[in-house]
Amino acid sequence: MLMAFELSMPGMNSWNGRWTGEAKRHIKVMHVGKGTLAKPGLYGYDFCDGWRASVTVREVDGKTARKLRRESDGFCGYDWMCDEIRFHGRIKTLAERTAERMPNAGH
Repeated sequence: MLMAFELSMPGMNSWNGRWTGEAKRHIKVMHVGKGTLAKPGLYGYDFCDGWRASVTVREVDGKTARKLRRESDGFCGYDWMCDEIRFHGRIKTLAERTAERMPNAGH
């Protein structure tokens, strides 16, 4: 099945309240297996510094996938969000990812 992941930044803590990528589309289209935890919908992530990201996920057909790939200006380095949605069904918090990398931190 083909799924499209589209990134937006609904919360911006910039000096002018804007995101430099807001005028472009940031889409990643991937083949996902039946075991994926990604479901169509909206997934959010709070960077805890005033910035928030959203990833909208939807199932697409081949024709739409080709069109979206042409329109996309990349995923701005946030591909890890797509992976977490696919493999965990959500975008993990920074604390969760830090704990996984350093399981004995603070003990």
